[in-house]
Amino acid sequence: MKLFEKGMSFILAVALCCSLAAGAGASTFTDAHGNVIELDDSLEAYTASVLHGADGAACKGETNLGDLWADALRWFAVSWKINEFFGEDDVAAGITQITVDADHIVALWNGGNLKTDIAEGKLGAEELANVLPYPNTVAVCYMTGAQLLEQLEACSQGLPFTEETAAACNAFMQVSGLKYTVDTAKAYDKGEAYGDNWFKAASLGRVAIGEVNGKPFDPEAVYAVVTSNANVKGMDASYVFKSIAAAEDEKAVITTAVVRDVVWTYLAEELANVVGEGYAEAQGRITIR
Repeated sequence: MKLFEKGMSFILAVALCCSLAAGAGASTFTDAHGNVIELDDSLEAYTASVLHGADGAACKGETNLGDLWADALRWFAVSWKINEFFGEDDVAAGITQITVDADHIVALWNGGNLKTDIAEGKLGAEELANVLPYPNTVAVCYMTGAQLLEQLEACSQGLPFTEETAAACNAFMQVSGLKYTVDTAKAYDKGEAYGDNWFKAASLGRVAIGEVNGKPFDPEAVYAVVTSNANVKGMDASYVFKSIAAAEDEKAVITTAVVRDVVWTYLAEELANVVGEGYAEAQGRITIR
């Protein structure tokens, strides 16, 4: 009997160890910065179509994954859920909410930070982590329409996409809340070098913003631009973001909200965990000619 009990104890111990090991493997992810993050395996959604991010798809033009990702960020802002994630220092400084109306809120997300496809069918936290393997958080920066136009001009400088311009095209912006056109027949007017792959815009002319949330674009209006902390800090061609955020009177905010969590919340609360036919194709927000 004792031998039997010892044998059963050993079997149970082995089973428990295997169970824990399997659980650990399924619930952690090592991001691109080497951080080990826990994944919530209970999260489950469904997409009716492949969402395109692999092979630099979101750096070449608008994609359905880019639309979804940018929509999630803008939704997070216009639903005012973002206000709960302002940091203590910002709140102490009186920055507790976005200060423009919803029709002046847009979202920009650089295509280089959409790394892979999401296959048709079920998806969970691991799929989102594979798309964005970085610990980005949501940020807000206030821009005039003229500044927004310059930022889009700079971020589109690598187009049309080729092997030679692939690195520059990482800055290309997927958007929500606006429509814009890039005229690649016009040469980008290179100004001062910025980083290894980009130049500031010496003049504007390749990019035109057609509308913002269904209304005419106003170069003098102030827009709240929802993006990532990396863009506000000047990643890729985001020198306009960086310059604005550095100004003493600027109210740019880097929140504590993790971008992947925001996208998942959008899927759950706004889309009822189903990415349907509305995202079967890119929605016609960006025209490249």
